Amino acid sequence: MSPIEADHHTRRYRKVLAIAGSDSGGGAGIQADLKTISALGCYGMTAITALTAQNTLGVHGIHAVPPGFIEDQIEAVLSDMGADAVKIGMLFSPELIEAVARQLRKHTVRNIVLDPVMVAQSGDKLLQDEAIEALTALLFPLADVVTPNIPEASVLLHRKIDGADQIASAACDIARFGSRSVLVKGGHLQSGESLDVLYLTESQRALSLTGERIATSNNHGTGCTLSSAIASFLALGKNLEEAVRSAKVYIGEAMSEGAHYRLGKGSGPVHHFYNVWL
Repeated sequence: MSPIEADHHTRRYRKVLAIAGSDSGGGAGIQADLKTISALGCYGMTAITALTAQNTLGVHGIHAVPPGFIEDQIEAVLSDMGADAVKIGMLFSPELIEAVARQLRKHTVRNIVLDPVMVAQSGDKLLQDEAIEALTALLFPLADVVTPNIPEASVLLHRKIDGADQIASAACDIARFGSRSVLVKGGHLQSGESLDVLYLTESQRALSLTGERIATSNNHGTGCTLSSAIASFLALGKNLEEAVRSAKVYIGEAMSEGAHYRLGKGSGPVHHFYNVWL
């Protein structure tokens, strides 16, 4: 489907609002979101929740944006331009979560993709411990899909998840927080292939999505990229299962092409624009 539609000699963008933190290194966060959204043919808009001093080696500082200004950003975008999908990433505090939830309910937003960002690739904490309860209570019920990785799923369920056979049950249990679906990403497991499980709450189906495991240290921002890709494909009109499958293909190819590059001294980014330039 084309990212723009003809309608009485005018064209309409497919719009994705990214609500997340800024990564000064450009590999994750809002920067990765905008690159992904643009690469997939959609129009990206932002509400920045936090500024981070960050590079390929780690997070060196976090400056949270006041909750009231988060609401101002979201209100400005949704009251004027609207959104075909919303991706939510780093939120950091309970107050920020409450502000975001308030605006999403006010504007009855659809196609919400929630990436429950808790820890950066470097191991730096990006979500306060006291914010987890607010996240599950206020935002999970609004989400069409929640995309935790294995460590995040373990935190949410208060149990260790260390095998591929446990991913489906974890996705099912996380769905009890109220989201329409859950995608548990198995990239942290040391197995021969990349296994993710998509659990569809209404039909109570668990779909195993496998892919090639790519040997690369350029894996910074993969979670941000995947969730933004899902939101973009939803904005383009794909159903949830199609959007997730298409996003998994996109992140796999972005990682594969990005493996050939070297940027910085630590974990580099994926190649968001592999389908545009090499």
